[in-house]
Amino acid sequence: MRHHRKNTVLAAAAVAALSLGLTACGGSDTGAKDAGSASSAPQAAADQNAAKGGATDTTGGSTSEGSTTGASTSGGTTAGGSTAGGKGTTASTASTGSATGAKASAKAPACAHGDVRITVEKADEVPTEHVVLTATNVSGRACTLLEYPLLAFGPIQTAKDVPAVAKSKPAVPIVLKKGEPAYASVRVALGGVHEDNKVVKEFTVNLFAADGPAEGSVVVKAPAGGLAVNEAAAKTGYWTYELRNGADEF
Repeated sequence: MRHHRKNTVLAAAAVAALSLGLTACGGSDTGAKDAGSASSAPQAAADQNAAKGGATDTTGGSTSEGSTTGASTSGGTTAGGSTAGGKGTTASTASTGSATGAKASAKAPACAHGDVRITVEKADEVPTEHVVLTATNVSGRACTLLEYPLLAFGPIQTAKDVPAVAKSKPAVPIVLKKGEPAYASVRVALGGVHEDNKVVKEFTVNLFAADGPAEGSVVVKAPAGGLAVNEAAAKTGYWTYELRNGADEF
């Protein structure tokens, strides 16, 4: 009886061992299958990529070209400077403005003395040290007001030349359409009590042509009471579309 029970126990142990062996083999097989699947996924992707090699290369070429273009663009930006982008834009704008002015100037002839009406007004100060000249285009067509007013506070033959202030020169030519004005600030005295001033009731303004002083001149009447002018201190600004802080202060 004991012998039979021992055989039964041994048989059960053998069955259990066999079951464990089969389970282990099954797990290994499953693991192998999983490993095989995992290995086959990259292989399949590689095969697909190989099949699409031409498209991948083309895309790569396009991307490379895009990168090259981007680098080129970035190079331009760096040259202009993203930090100096505002400056780059300003320079571009200024350049555009200059080109536009130059084109308009090329189309519009220089204003002759008969093309403009020139008036004078005292600056709002006491004593009077500055006056403002206004030149209005009355020609009926566009014309370019060149450089600065050539002033003579007295007879043209004997009057002293009035120098121009370089900092007041505008960046673009002053092209006046029909009826448009331009301005020039003029210093006539220093405001001192003991200046060597002379009172003028009128003075002469001449304009520039493309090749130098133009023919003819305009006689401008001084404001009521005349102007006390110190010829040694007199200076003129350039013609400009509007008087500017700094540039037209002298």
